[in-house]
Amino acid sequence: MSQADLMGRGELRERPPRTASRRTTFYGTLFRNELHTTFRRWRTLALLAVLAAVPILVGIAVKIETGDGGSAGDGGGGGPAFISQITNNGLFLVFTALAATLPFFLPMSVGVIAGDAIAGEANAGTLRYLLVAPAGRTRLLLTKYATVMTFCLVATLVVALSALTVGAILFPLGDLTTISGTRITFAEGLGRALLIALVVAASLTGVAALGLFVSTLTNSGIAAMATTVGLLITVQILDQIPQLHALQPYFFSHYWLSFADLMREPVYWDDLVKNLGLQALYAAVFGSAAWARFTAKDITA
Repeated sequence: MSQADLMGRGELRERPPRTASRRTTFYGTLFRNELHTTFRRWRTLALLAVLAAVPILVGIAVKIETGDGGSAGDGGGGGPAFISQITNNGLFLVFTALAATLPFFLPMSVGVIAGDAIAGEANAGTLRYLLVAPAGRTRLLLTKYATVMTFCLVATLVVALSALTVGAILFPLGDLTTISGTRITFAEGLGRALLIALVVAASLTGVAALGLFVSTLTNSGIAAMATTVGLLITVQILDQIPQLHALQPYFFSHYWLSFADLMREPVYWDDLVKNLGLQALYAAVFGSAAWARFTAKDITA
């Protein structure tokens, strides 16, 4: 029987081509599944809960300290940036909370999620099955990185929203004074708070790429998370040693607190641009290293 006869009887049908829209739908589904898997884990929820608790603790501490009419920071002990202005305007709690969490809590949380991205799948024995799907190693790695970056944004917004809520409950809100001494409206202050949150989230792209690279080096999720957090702490320590001042501008954490320049009038962009450029460089270098390692890795789990 000829092929034409088989087609006429419906016994031989042409396989429909995989269109671009079908591929887009598949990868969109893969990304959604990764998000669902990441954000339903108790570890992720615990990290977000800790991040949300930091502004609450800071706000309560400032409220107690200033209960007798004093001002936060009067003791001369220093503290996070903007802490002395919280009592005048609760919106400053957003800036203070981000300044308090960015050096350690936020990057540590990102390091845990990024470090577990590939190594956790290998440890659980699910990585090989993920690669059976027609996603490919490159697209799977990109999906993992996109998921980590989504966590960066969500974690930063959790801190900001928690701080805004606590600040509104415990302190007055209204027009605020910038670092330069000029007055801006509360609406403009909210806009700058959102921009600062986005800059803080972008400041974590280097840590995310570093953690993802470490995650491709081992099949142990715990080892990858511990190594990433250890590297983070080491870099933070090195960034405080005066004798290393020539190297410090190249550490991914060096310009993290430059987001404070968004509260100047006019905005001072130099360090902000350096920070974002440095994060892009780290993302490119360690993202490429992660790709080179993952695409050549022998997947046995």
